[in-house]
Amino acid sequence: MSSPARILLGVSGGIAAYKACEVLRRLTEAGHDVRVVPTAAALRFVGSATWEALSGHPVTTEVFDDVAEVAHVRLGQTADLVIVAPATADLLARAAAGRADDLLAASLLVARCPVVMAPAMHTEMWDHPATRTNVATLRDRGVVVLDPAVGRLTGPDSGIGRLPDPAEIAATALSLLARPHAAPDLAGRHVVISAGGTREPLDPVRFLGNRSSGKQGYALARTAAARGAEVTVVSANVALADPAGVKVVRVGTTAELREAVLEAAGGADAVVMAAAVADFRPAQAAPSKIKKTDADPPPLALVRNPDVLAELSAQRRRPGQLVVGFAAETDRALEHGRAKLTAKGCDLLVVNEVGHDRVFGSELNSVTILAADGQRIDVPLAGKDAVAHAVWDAVAARLGDRAAPDH
Repeated sequence: MSSPARILLGVSGGIAAYKACEVLRRLTEAGHDVRVVPTAAALRFVGSATWEALSGHPVTTEVFDDVAEVAHVRLGQTADLVIVAPATADLLARAAAGRADDLLAASLLVARCPVVMAPAMHTEMWDHPATRTNVATLRDRGVVVLDPAVGRLTGPDSGIGRLPDPAEIAATALSLLARPHAAPDLAGRHVVISAGGTREPLDPVRFLGNRSSGKQGYALARTAAARGAEVTVVSANVALADPAGVKVVRVGTTAELREAVLEAAGGADAVVMAAAVADFRPAQAAPSKIKKTDADPPPLALVRNPDVLAELSAQRRRPGQLVVGFAAETDRALEHGRAKLTAKGCDLLVVNEVGHDRVFGSELNSVTILAADGQRIDVPLAGKDAVAHAVWDAVAARLGDRAAPDH
């Protein structure tokens, strides 16, 4: 969306309400016009003066304020996107029931734009059958309800229920704005994504690795969640905030990545191998730090690592599962990519040219998507979220009417 979007930011009454200030800041800095609609309980955590100062708009909670403007209808009707962060158990219940007992609930009821909710609550509330039913109802209606993060809650408690990282909530919102009229075409699907780069130890302090930052893999995760998917990321040595609404499994070596991907892929509709996986590892890792001496070091003996992509392609974890590979090449990219597509047996292969100052760590990427059915899709230089959407477009087209597994 090239012009500034009209965004409605709902804030419900949880301790995480203060984190919505960061969501608001990132959206306004991106050039969008944001109206904040808190619940009355939210104002007990963050006052209206803060929201008004940060958004530049007046704030109210009641449907009977500004009656002449019919705010309880107009705000939702005119929004290009609605975000609720945090979304408490109470707010989820009221939204699922179609209540209109305050300005935020009424606005949700009339909104016809994409809606994303970022829940935050105690673990017991999130796990309660009533909440799970409400979340399922909202998702069935096309609302993107992100899964909460795992971490420290209020007091001494920890567990699932923490608000996802505010920067990632904002990034998910901006990703949705890039596709304002698209349906959540991955709703009901489970996708597994590998991201980052594996490291193979030489000794307790050194390793063989690569330059992958994990940004493209995390963009794939973020955009899949924005399109309604249940997402598991197998993350190899990534120093980024967790994408909002996804499960992250952390690994280090290729062997660990293989184990985690194969386990997660058991019920997945699609597996996207975006990680830079080491082809080789040292034949032996020294038990203690290798010391520098006057003698030349001994030659480094390498052995092959398991070929995870080929294994996934040859032994699909469920009927109809799509497997997507990545090929990072430094020269003759398409030639090598076509050979890899045939050799690995995957459905799609995303090919890009990489180097010291290209792709790795960058915010931009350009790729060619090769398909086993002969299709070629060229994706010009763009942000990694845009590239991720192009990959999911190709995946969604091939998933088509294939039945989703029972998760």
